[in-house]
Amino acid sequence: MSTSEGYIKFQCDWKKEEIHISPPDFEALQHWRKTLFDLHLIGALPNGIGYGNISIRATQTNQFFITGSATGHIDELSENDYSRVISYDIEKNSLQCIGQTKASSESLSHGAIYQSCPAVNAIIHIHSESLWKRYLHDYPTTLQETAYGTPEMAYEIIRIIQLSENQHQGIIIMGGHTDGIIAYGQTMNEAGTILLEIINQR
Repeated sequence: MSTSEGYIKFQCDWKKEEIHISPPDFEALQHWRKTLFDLHLIGALPNGIGYGNISIRATQTNQFFITGSATGHIDELSENDYSRVISYDIEKNSLQCIGQTKASSESLSHGAIYQSCPAVNAIIHIHSESLWKRYLHDYPTTLQETAYGTPEMAYEIIRIIQLSENQHQGIIIMGGHTDGIIAYGQTMNEAGTILLEIINQR
């Protein structure tokens, strides 16, 4: 991951106020975020730039709760370390969010998946050089020239996820975002289990 990544590149309309996540959703977020943090798949570089994030859909909407910007270094998050994305515009590279912290810099990629796949309710974005190199082009992979943090990346994710042969893969390799891998599923446990399966493949 380059040091130029990890910063919010989109326009973020943020209202600082309390949010409340349902206990089952918060428990699922906390369990998988801590699991992946302990595996160093979500965290922060020595220079403090965070990597990786996790989100869950707000019931029956395209809104979602996602780990906040600059929280990658925190061992165990509180509710204040999440943000609720309430609207987003991929073309304008902008979003609106509420919470005690701003939404993650990868929020539009998450939004693209939630918008495209009503059955998806949980998304995990990790960083792993070894897994990225192992599975590049073995799983659906975004175009290498498509840059991280751009509307083009969100549209590329939509293109890939809408292909019939990719509908049940649950994994996207970010070809233009070195080390970046996205897992998604109907539940957080499904998305997390998909990741663990590719980690344990030999």
